[in-house]
This record gives sequence, C-alpha cells and structure tokens, in this order.
Amino acid sequence: MAGVEGKGGGAMDDNKVLRHIKELVDEEEQLYTRGGLDEGERRRLQDMKVELDQCWDLLRQRRALREAGKSPDDAQVRPPGTVENYEQ
Repeated sequence: MAGVEGKGGGAMDDNKVLRHIKELVDEEEQLYTRGGLDEGERRRLQDMKVELDQCWDLLRQRRALREAGKSPDDAQVRPPGTVENYEQ
C-alpha cells in the first residue's frame, strides 16, 4: 500500500496513517466534484476505496494491539480481499 509501510517496511505511526487517509479522501473528493470521469479516473477511485479500507483496518489493528499491551508496530497491511467492503 503506497504511502504507509508495515512491519519491516519502515517507520509507521498512527499520524502517518491518518495523514495518508486524509490525502486519499482529498483526492477522492476532487474526483467526485469534477465528475465526468474517464476509465482511468474511475479505476483510481476504486483503488482509493480499497486503499482507504486498508488504512482504516491498519489503524484499528494498531489501536487494538496498543490496548492489549502489545506493540502497534506489529500491525500489518492486510490484502485488499480481506479488507474490502468492511463496515465503517
């Protein structure tokens, strides 16, 4: 997942995940506002939805690990098929 690294992939913290979520939401809003999207832009929107699901899942994992007294850095980005269409 671009913009956010998991275990073994570099430094990550909740703020970095939240910043990436904000960047994705801002881009998503720009595309929706513009309308009249071409195929590439529609594909990008779909990719962003999956990436947002992954980010929210990662953030939930980090918080749950922290609450359980474990290292939040043990959280890992899960594959798209695992996180797609999670209820928010």
